[in-house]
Amino acid sequence: MKLVSYENQGKLQPGLLINDQVFDTAKLLSAIGEKDVADLTNRKLLESWQGKLSNLEDSLVSAAKARPDTSVGTLAQVRLGPPLHDSHKVLCVGLNYRDHVAETGRKLPTAPDIFCKFNTSLIGPADDIACSKLTPNLDFEGELAIVIGKPCRNVSAEEALNYVAGLTVFNDTSARDLQLRGTQWTPGKAIDGSTPCGPALVTLNEITNPQNLDIQTRVNGNVMQSSNTSYQIFTIADVVAFVSTFLELSPGDIIATGTPEGIGSKRTPPVWLQPGDVVEIEISEVGKLRNVVR
Repeated sequence: MKLVSYENQGKLQPGLLINDQVFDTAKLLSAIGEKDVADLTNRKLLESWQGKLSNLEDSLVSAAKARPDTSVGTLAQVRLGPPLHDSHKVLCVGLNYRDHVAETGRKLPTAPDIFCKFNTSLIGPADDIACSKLTPNLDFEGELAIVIGKPCRNVSAEEALNYVAGLTVFNDTSARDLQLRGTQWTPGKAIDGSTPCGPALVTLNEITNPQNLDIQTRVNGNVMQSSNTSYQIFTIADVVAFVSTFLELSPGDIIATGTPEGIGSKRTPPVWLQPGDVVEIEISEVGKLRNVVR
């Protein structure tokens, strides 16, 4: 199942993506007899159906086939926002690919390096990255992101995937000058409207193997990053288990799992994103972001 957020009269509402068609999730839920659909978001949907999305999927798909009036249009006709625009936590892992650690000249970490963004950082899969005026050193980081499906605290790596709702694509856009100006990364990592996410939350049952997904970043059609999640130092399960030791994770929380080698700041000479640049990040089985820098 692919869950999206689409814009309707200036407000993001939850949708179900089937092929190229977006359906209104609240209307689908009403069609199958669910009553509490007011002010619904994908986060609230995950809260209500903790760990039971697979039970809901067949009913929603059947309702979409029976009720074509619940469609709000094709992907070309609607604007998608980030699938989890109201996440309580947006966490990121730094230095989680061996090749990326090597290009930074650092030692391999012994535990995941965690930092935070905010839901105000998130934008949709085709929205403009409108922050080039804040920095001349804007960089890209293609990443796979985890979405938590049910409350999670002190879980083992062996059971961690049971708490994952699904995956999405994430661009940890970074202002390197702001990031490295002090000892904390927040100014360079959490700029409002800087972080594309989407296009959908793809539920885990649709992913063949989350530790064998190709990930590629392109700038103006040129391949800048090309790797596979098999090169992660800490697996998705490792990351969820580690974070759950010090935070209670909630449905809808996002954890971006790090970027592979090829970032602009480590190239010779450095490659900084410029206004008009088109940044695409694509992950097999999960989806693609395409954003223009402004």
